[in-house]
Amino acid sequence: MDMRAFAIAVALAGAMAFTVLSFVAAPTPAPVAAAPFRETLQERLRRLPDDHRGWAELGIQYVDQARVTGDPSYYAKAEGVLATAARLSPRDDAVLTGQAALAAGRHEFAEAARLAERAVDANPYGAAAYGVLADARTQLGDLRAARRAVDRMMELRPGVAAFSRASYAAELRGDTGEARRYLEYAHADAWTPADLAYTRHYLGELALHSGDLATAADWYGKALRAYPAYTPALAGQARAAALSGDLPRALDLYETVVERLPLPQYLIEQGETRLKAGLKADWTLLKAQRRLFEAAGVRDDLTWAEFEADHGDPARAVEHARAEYARNPSLVAADALAWALFKADRPEDALPYAKEATATGWRNALIAYHRTRIEQSLT
Repeated sequence: MDMRAFAIAVALAGAMAFTVLSFVAAPTPAPVAAAPFRETLQERLRRLPDDHRGWAELGIQYVDQARVTGDPSYYAKAEGVLATAARLSPRDDAVLTGQAALAAGRHEFAEAARLAERAVDANPYGAAAYGVLADARTQLGDLRAARRAVDRMMELRPGVAAFSRASYAAELRGDTGEARRYLEYAHADAWTPADLAYTRHYLGELALHSGDLATAADWYGKALRAYPAYTPALAGQARAAALSGDLPRALDLYETVVERLPLPQYLIEQGETRLKAGLKADWTLLKAQRRLFEAAGVRDDLTWAEFEADHGDPARAVEHARAEYARNPSLVAADALAWALFKADRPEDALPYAKEATATGWRNALIAYHRTRIEQSLT
């Protein structure tokens, strides 16, 4: 796989990593012989319908299910139960944190930050609110505020969720050594199969970003041994196989990945791999997922800016990228706008955004590749 494909794989893997994590750091495996926990919670709420924290907890579970299953209909369910919680206790920090997590899941990061800050005001000791606030501030491009929120979360509840966010903050600053140390702390703290899989997967991602495919594949395998249902680790194996040139294995793995979890990022990676293998990419399911996410209130101009720039209409890519950057001016959004403008034959306009995207020292292969192409076109 060439540098462009490598960069796309890396960026798609990481772009959504820390945007909707809130109370938990990884999907909780369902018990084998018992009903899922949310059913027990629903039964409790039927007995105690005025339990506003119970409704907030159920809303968080629905937000997490949307992330774990790729089914955006869970956002509507979360909205309904969080509305019930808000009617019962609109100023409660758990309710506000749940609303913030829902807004983040729908990529409304300014609203997520506003609600998370209200939750912090209501309860300065609520670690979960600081987690959502850190995620939202990262997506809004305010890395200093995000780091402050992470530091406070670390003070209140050091653990997998806090260490993972601290790792990502360090990676965005270009400090891969510190990013790895924090992930190792997260891994040492993990004990559930889901948390072990989560931390091992991101150790694999960090190795992949540095070009160490063997170490990345090893971590992905360890993640799946801890929790075989953890689809992101399977996607990591597919990515590593593609990058190592084993396209048939990569395509086999991607087939399983998208059957389990047809998220747009995985569908695009699968299509990119098919194109690399000399096959036709079928974007039918991707477009269907796009309609489902839009119907559920999820605004994902970033994904569609990247997709249109590489596989569709560059002018439309610019529209999506400008909309994303206006709402969520993150490093990734700046890069997407730079690339869209470049593909639309506007490299002079693209360069300032490419410089912005690389200003922190983040060692991101896609961003570096895009800036190089833009600068080469201007020489």
